[in-house]
Amino acid sequence: MTGRAGRRSAAAWGVTGWVLGILALLVALPLVAGGRLPDRLATHWDAGSGKPDSSMPLWAASLFPALIWGVAAALVALVWWRARVTSSGGVGGWVGATLGSGGVMLVGGQASIVRANLDHADWREADSVTVSVVVTLVAAVGVGAAALLASRRTPAAVPTGGGPTMEIPAGERFVWLSRTSNPWLHATAAVTGVVAVAAVVAGLGGLMGAEAALLAGPFALASVLVLGFASVQARVSERGLEVAFGPLGWPARRWAADDIASARVETRTPSQVGGWGYRLSGLGTTVMLRSGECLVTHTHNGKNFAVSVDDAERGAALLNSLNAQRSS
Repeated sequence: MTGRAGRRSAAAWGVTGWVLGILALLVALPLVAGGRLPDRLATHWDAGSGKPDSSMPLWAASLFPALIWGVAAALVALVWWRARVTSSGGVGGWVGATLGSGGVMLVGGQASIVRANLDHADWREADSVTVSVVVTLVAAVGVGAAALLASRRTPAAVPTGGGPTMEIPAGERFVWLSRTSNPWLHATAAVTGVVAVAAVVAGLGGLMGAEAALLAGPFALASVLVLGFASVQARVSERGLEVAFGPLGWPARRWAADDIASARVETRTPSQVGGWGYRLSGLGTTVMLRSGECLVTHTHNGKNFAVSVDDAERGAALLNSLNAQRSS
């Protein structure tokens, strides 16, 4: 799956994994710690004294946040669906920011409640949650800001069509953008990310000690690395070619127009280049996120670089036309 459909599929996979992962954490965290919790859990604290002033049964403390999360996710999904049907843009970043910050806030709050009630016989003896609530709010704002920043790196649309050659009127500026993502890599990043979050939450909730960090670290690193190479964006302008990775467009590789001798389109498969992702083979370097057409550049120093993006023919034509203009 490629193009706009591929981006939507990858986004849907990521959102679905995040929503289900947060839902599982909200329900499971109090139940897993049930043997060390009182029959009723302190769930609200007086702002002035910092003492608990309200409680819920264990089952309600597990299901109530999950119900809030389910309703919020359903509303966000409805807004997202309506925006896609009406072809209105600008909501992708707000979807990520809302679900990202909302999920962190609810899970952080649930972990704070469990930790405060842990090993107490009565909910009135629960510890203060002031510090953990502040940390949760800061983390939620950070996640929301990161989601908005990532959305601004994504082009609203991918151009289609193109040909082997293209006329560029003298003095006119141009830009070509194309983006490809792999939904399976996005799903893998979501799963490993949820495992890392679960380990952190378990540590904050007092259910795990140092082993929480040992478990969260590798999964968090795997999630970041996989997400970083689950999508790629190619950009051709007067400056040359830029290939940026991940939702934030970093890291990125750049070639000045003078460095590129020629560009072409080739059909490549993972079996030809040795697998998925950033691959080195006899064909040169290939960024392989899906089988099919690739934009292939040949530099003056004899190296080949290929990236699997849509509308590769137009990108190659622009690079070749730019090269011809500079040579004339």
